Amino acid sequence: MFNFSRNKKPTTTVNSDMVSKQRRYDSLVRALHADIFRYGYWLCGDKHVAEDITQETFLRAWRSLESLKDDKAAKAWLITILRRENARRFERKQFNYSDVEQETIEDHISSSNEDQAEQHLIRRQIAKLELEYREPLLLQVIGGFSGEEIAGILELNRNTVMTRLFRARNQLKDVLEQPQVRGQSNG
Repeated sequence: MFNFSRNKKPTTTVNSDMVSKQRRYDSLVRALHADIFRYGYWLCGDKHVAEDITQETFLRAWRSLESLKDDKAAKAWLITILRRENARRFERKQFNYSDVEQETIEDHISSSNEDQAEQHLIRRQIAKLELEYREPLLLQVIGGFSGEEIAGILELNRNTVMTRLFRARNQLKDVLEQPQVRGQSNG
């Protein structure tokens, strides 16, 4: 009496849709995993936590892949998911803070100890910036986003983002030019 078959997708179409989703997802992961992990590391400062929030980001991306309408916006979409996942960490548990620095990124490009010390100093100074300045700067430097894209990700006005980027760079410049920060002597 009842014929439900017209309301169901044929099995081949469902399988085809799943294969298509899997390919799209795999492509997304291959193209953006390193960038998403790098940004996650900058947010939390811990390799293992960055791995966890990156994994959770891609899991959430898989679940809602249909909501990504434009593949060109994938990086911003994933960064937004990552930021929200990072914020969820603070909702879920309390952290024990210590004065010990947790930064352990290895630099395989620099060849000298001086270059490594310089990069460590810059990372340390960026980490000291207030979040409102640090986050747009990292999105620009690490993520490669434009001011307009950063405004969309952070849900801010573009002019606000540009002002924060300007202030972040100036704060870094001022700190890095101080002789005692650079390890230079006055004279």
